[in-house]
Amino acid sequence: MQAVRYIVILLLFLSAFRNTNAQGLVIRNYNVKDGLANATVYSAIQDEEGFIWFATPTGASKFDGKRFRNYTKKDGLSDNDVIKLVSDSRGRVWFFTYNGKPSFYRNQVVHNEDNDSSLQFNSRSHYMQYAFEDKARTIIWFLNSGGRIIQYNGRKLTYDKLGAKQTDLFWLLNNDSIFRTLQPYFNLPEVRDTINANQRIFLSSPYPASDPDFGDRIRNNPVIITGNTLYSYTRKDVIPFMKGDEWGIHEDISTFAADQDHLWIGTQRALYLIRNFFKGERKVSKLLANHYITGILNDRDGNIWITTYGDGVYHIPFKHFYFGYLDNTNGLYSHSVYSVFKDRRNGLLYIGENAGILNIMDKGVIRRFSLDSTAGRNSVLGILPLPKGEEVLIGTDNNIFQYAPSYQRPRLLINQRGIKDMDITPSGRFRAVTRNRLLNGPDGKSQDLGSLETMISSIVCLNDSAYYLGTTAGLFYCSGGDRMPEPVQHDPRLSQSIKDLQWINGYLWVGTSDQGIFVVKDNAVVRHFRTDDNLVSDICQQLYYDGKEHLYVATNRGVSVIDTKALRLVRSFTSNDGLMSDDIRGLSHYGDTLYIATSNGLCYFSEHHIPTDTVPPTVYLNSIRYGDSTYTAGLHFSHIYRRGASFQAEFGAIAYDLPDLVEYQYNFSNDTIAGWVSTMSNIVPYPRLQPGEYTLLIRARKYKSDWSKPMAVHISILPQWYQEWWARGIVVLLALLAVLLVLRYIIGRIRGGERRKTEYNRRIAELEAKALTNQMNPHFIFNSLNSVQHLILEKEEKQALNFLADFATLMRQMLNNSRKSYISLEDEIAFLTRYLELEKIRFANSFVYRFELSEELKEYTLYIPPMIIQPILENAVKHGLAPKNGSGHLVVRLELNGDLLYCAVDDDGIGWEHANNIKSGKLAKHESTALSVIKERLQIIKSFNGSVGKLEIIDKFKSGFGNKEGTLVEILIPIVKML
Repeated sequence: MQAVRYIVILLLFLSAFRNTNAQGLVIRNYNVKDGLANATVYSAIQDEEGFIWFATPTGASKFDGKRFRNYTKKDGLSDNDVIKLVSDSRGRVWFFTYNGKPSFYRNQVVHNEDNDSSLQFNSRSHYMQYAFEDKARTIIWFLNSGGRIIQYNGRKLTYDKLGAKQTDLFWLLNNDSIFRTLQPYFNLPEVRDTINANQRIFLSSPYPASDPDFGDRIRNNPVIITGNTLYSYTRKDVIPFMKGDEWGIHEDISTFAADQDHLWIGTQRALYLIRNFFKGERKVSKLLANHYITGILNDRDGNIWITTYGDGVYHIPFKHFYFGYLDNTNGLYSHSVYSVFKDRRNGLLYIGENAGILNIMDKGVIRRFSLDSTAGRNSVLGILPLPKGEEVLIGTDNNIFQYAPSYQRPRLLINQRGIKDMDITPSGRFRAVTRNRLLNGPDGKSQDLGSLETMISSIVCLNDSAYYLGTTAGLFYCSGGDRMPEPVQHDPRLSQSIKDLQWINGYLWVGTSDQGIFVVKDNAVVRHFRTDDNLVSDICQQLYYDGKEHLYVATNRGVSVIDTKALRLVRSFTSNDGLMSDDIRGLSHYGDTLYIATSNGLCYFSEHHIPTDTVPPTVYLNSIRYGDSTYTAGLHFSHIYRRGASFQAEFGAIAYDLPDLVEYQYNFSNDTIAGWVSTMSNIVPYPRLQPGEYTLLIRARKYKSDWSKPMAVHISILPQWYQEWWARGIVVLLALLAVLLVLRYIIGRIRGGERRKTEYNRRIAELEAKALTNQMNPHFIFNSLNSVQHLILEKEEKQALNFLADFATLMRQMLNNSRKSYISLEDEIAFLTRYLELEKIRFANSFVYRFELSEELKEYTLYIPPMIIQPILENAVKHGLAPKNGSGHLVVRLELNGDLLYCAVDDDGIGWEHANNIKSGKLAKHESTALSVIKERLQIIKSFNGSVGKLEIIDKFKSGFGNKEGTLVEILIPIVKML
């Protein structure tokens, strides 16, 4: 956003000028720091779309009111030094440069001989000076510096189209039935056409400037500037309509513009404004002194653009012609104005400033008085008319004065520091207040109000006895006499800080510090105005009643007008409407003119004739960005889809008045949920735009205007090949095929798992059968039966019966366990204990045994595969302990080792190696088969549940256990653990 400098220009009227009037204009200056290509600007034009173009030595600048877009040779200009600009009827902007090669701008593109073959031609070292159109507005005619005519018909440039002869500007002007000039005026050394002998040249105008027909002639025909005289040119005659010497303009005129009824004159030394020139008035204002004026443009909205040599561009908004401004540049002491009063009785305008300065303006002449030189605050805070005569009451921070036009200077009435407000009763008495005192006129006594324990800010008198006080603690009322004011407590909203009061037709209007306006009737609030009701601000600084049912509320953000009869807000005025500042200190009203005192000067205007720009702005597309590339703006954009690429449309609106307040709305036509999206940004971002057809609608509105007609941008995002329907069909088929393959694989895995499970169960059954066969060793059964026979022969029938019972129970347990994959450790120990008890009986108690369980085993219920430990115990008893001479010992240790059960079978028999030496082949085969079955079972369990079992046989004598004999068998058994 460019910085805009506001300059209040003093309209200095020389003593020789007539009807001198002190009035200022707010002029905006644009320069290089705002984006302008160069501070030297040769000329300005407005194109068909409404853009303002500026010709500079370093390129051309296009301006929409907010942003400059600069064009140079890199953008297509034939040369950077653009000396002139011309806009034709087909929307082309032509650039004139010294190299003579034409180029023009149209539809976002600068056309030149490199990208447009129709512009290729030999300039013969001459440059273009003037441009004309034919009446059909289809062909452009140029006159170059060599006096040759060049034609451009849209297809090619033709040199010497009308013959190889030299001509001049007058030949084209005389043939006005064929050629229409594209330039409003020409600077020529003389106006005489030597070829047109019948043309009359007047030395003075036979018509007054106020003649409507003559005014239309000036506006609609070429103007020739010669020296400091302006001539209206036709083939029939040449009439001077403005001679600078007669208006006090003695330097040569460089440019001019006709603005409705006003005439603008530019010279190499200043800018001049002749107000109401076409109404016969002779009011000359000198602006921009010591500025070289190179061009003046009056655009279609009535704005004035002034180009200068070295000082950039000046812009005067159209609405500022409806305002008058006074500050320290054109008559006031300073720009800080605190009070204003327009006296209806005599037409005097009173203006109160800081430093105790009072200005009295009478018919444009200002008299200045210094009223208060007290240190600290000493501003003129109020000016009130007395009901009799022409006297007014003037209040400063430390004094109260009285003045009438017959006085030499204001007369001091009261000297009292810290005056806050004053008011006059209907009978003519006045009261004033300080922060804690009441002053009853110049002869009345003052009253100490310090007991109120608050600071007084304002007073309003109902009559000679009753009054209201506004304080920082709320509203107070006094009914008369020397009574102390009492707080109004009917409504808690009246107990807050009050800035000003007005009594209007039985209603009390209360302006607060931050809560808007309260309307009070019989000490009760009947209406509340605040920002929610379109009040410009809740911070009230002063209330002014015009006596005609309108109350003006001065705030820190402008002025609001309230209809006191209908109790409704009528309208508001802010700096956006033309005020010099939004910080309003005071107001006054006279006829149709409103005078507003601000912190930046005095502003006055016709309240009912302020122009409002309700025409919607023109919306344009600046560029489109897709991914990392930027594309020339066009209303149709097509591109192949890019994954992860963002889409951005950059746009703008042409608005020269308050461009920062332009609001945008956009919408994608297929976005039916979000609708219009409002934004102050000029970029529409869409991060992930999928393939498809879109219509982007963009509209805008200016301050107080309606929405513009939407601009439609058609966007086509084309799919990649893999996003086409046939590619997606192939992808779907491949996906289905992949799913079928995966399903086939899964089903195969399931079937394979089932087969492996069946095989596992079969192998487990076979191994369990083998284990059962090994445990049901014929020698064990035979020896057990022999033991029973021996007990019977020895008459030990009872012991024999017990043995048989235990043997039967053992066989039953063996059969039950063989059917299970896992049994509890407790059941396994019970089974092994019964087995060992039978073996002890069989071997005549030749050994003792014990089970050792770790403590942590008692915390869980463990399940282990059956028929794994028993064959180890059988080998220990049969081959280790039975052959031993003497009693043997057998220890079974059980411990928890992670997810495995560690089992150690430790005997002190003859040892593994010795037993193998004495075993028969049959026994060896049986043993080898039993051990291999155990190992195979552990391997199968590992393949299904991942637990790694282990079987290891250790001969203690051979394995470093000292002189100990026996065998240690260690086995890690997979388990299932439960709490």
